[in-house]
Amino acid sequence: MFSYVMEKHQRNASANGKIAEYLSQTYRFPKDFDAFVYASQLLQAQAIQYGVEHWRRHRGRCMGALVWQLNDCWPVVSWASLDYFGRWKALHYYEKRFFAPVLISCHEEGVLSQDSNVNAEPFHLKKSARLNVSNETMAPFTGTARWSLRRCDATVIEEGSFEVNVPALSAIWLDEQDFPDRDTYGCYYAYELTDASGQYVGGGTVLFCPPKHFRFEDPKLTARVDGDEIVVTASAYARSVEIQCGGDAVLSDNFFDMNAGERRVKVLHGTPGDVTARSVYDIG
Repeated sequence: MFSYVMEKHQRNASANGKIAEYLSQTYRFPKDFDAFVYASQLLQAQAIQYGVEHWRRHRGRCMGALVWQLNDCWPVVSWASLDYFGRWKALHYYEKRFFAPVLISCHEEGVLSQDSNVNAEPFHLKKSARLNVSNETMAPFTGTARWSLRRCDATVIEEGSFEVNVPALSAIWLDEQDFPDRDTYGCYYAYELTDASGQYVGGGTVLFCPPKHFRFEDPKLTARVDGDEIVVTASAYARSVEIQCGGDAVLSDNFFDMNAGERRVKVLHGTPGDVTARSVYDIG
């Protein structure tokens, strides 16, 4: 990352050192250059996701967001969500999700929102999750928000649901949920939204600690092509799953979280080559 060529292709005065600093606050040290590229894309995507979801939850105070930037005119380390060749970075897939007309998002409280200094422990740590549904369509939305608190292997500790009715052009908060006695580094909160017909609308997961301190288990990811779909399977919680199938293939979704089980993703453009999958567990 700190070679002459890589720094020449970096127009930020702080160069790649700023990326490395943010990475050290979030993830384990990458095992190789490829893992560094993957982790750096997650940093960018999740930072902008954090902002946009926050702004959408406060509709009325904020009425929109523009992301800088879309694409690049040369091969470069940059803010773009599409690279010089038009290939989708993690941010572009994240944008597809967090700019969806109907969005479910989660405001969590944990280590990162209170005190990330590990030497400050022990202190009273608030661990909570509060869901929000934002409806930017011209029609009311009715559906169901399902949530679950899960162990590292994705087995369920507790679960529940909320019936959701969101007027057009509005955002609503659901009840806050507190988990004071749960393992900060050994459980995560998963959520999803379905519409009145049971169709999946969106979802995600949150941690109560930095990913670098979470006790991830090996999800033993596998990926295979099945017609016009790629099927990913996981044996445990897998965060930020990247399907690798050649740079020119565009998928219906990528860089997503999944519980143990199976996920099917459509190939929208291009022909997938050798198909593999990785997650945050594989960074270092």
